Amino acid sequence: MKQPLVIKPKIRLADFRSDFSNGWTKEEATSETLKLRARIGELQAKLYANTRQALLVVLQGMDCAGKDGATKSLLDAVNPSGTEVVCFKSPSSEELAHDYLWRIHRAVPNYGRIGVFNRSHYEDVLIVRVLELQPKSVWKRRYEQINDFEQHLGANGYTVLKFFLHISREEQAERLVERLQDKTKNWKFESADLKMRERWDEFMEAYEDVLNRCSPPEAPWHLVPADKKWYRDLVIAQRVVEALEDMKLKWPPAREDLSRVRVK
Repeated sequence: MKQPLVIKPKIRLADFRSDFSNGWTKEEATSETLKLRARIGELQAKLYANTRQALLVVLQGMDCAGKDGATKSLLDAVNPSGTEVVCFKSPSSEELAHDYLWRIHRAVPNYGRIGVFNRSHYEDVLIVRVLELQPKSVWKRRYEQINDFEQHLGANGYTVLKFFLHISREEQAERLVERLQDKTKNWKFESADLKMRERWDEFMEAYEDVLNRCSPPEAPWHLVPADKKWYRDLVIAQRVVEALEDMKLKWPPAREDLSRVRVK
């Protein structure tokens, strides 16, 4: 199985091609992804039955990087009752009345489930930093706080997989134009996305700091080339299967002695 790219210290996003596909063709990748989805469905059933562990998938990336599409692909063959998907938007007044991790911890999936965060706690060292919503003295301390939070999850039965969907500025432009031209995608377009696009270099610098400062062994970042949607989906599915298999899941025993049970 070809491996995804695991982030190591001191990386620069400019060194990674967003259109990289590791020798896979679209047809090969699509076929393999279908098999991996089926395997995820099998493993998720065991995870749901055990309720002692959970898997949290964190998806981050610029607008149009494919977070929604990646979520749909990943969960295509699983039982919806065993999943929890949260899309983090701008914090509500209630959320702002608490510390920034409060809303994140509330959304952590129950044991036995696969949770997906579409955006996450990392917005508090990304958009908060770039738009200067908090002073540097505040957001700079959050890298260590986030590491502590993820290590806490890891010590309490959670496997945390973090994927940065690495899209090029050119590919983002094409997808934004598609949203303008396709009536079925008009609803996705927001003028604010163009404002964020103007600050592309600032966001890339912020993402590089996130990847380098918040990639402990318990929760490393995986850099996913995302210009080709079919390769993006393959890489994520590969890593999720590996993580679920590493849990060594088995069917739990019956809660009672079934040898004397008779159904009349």
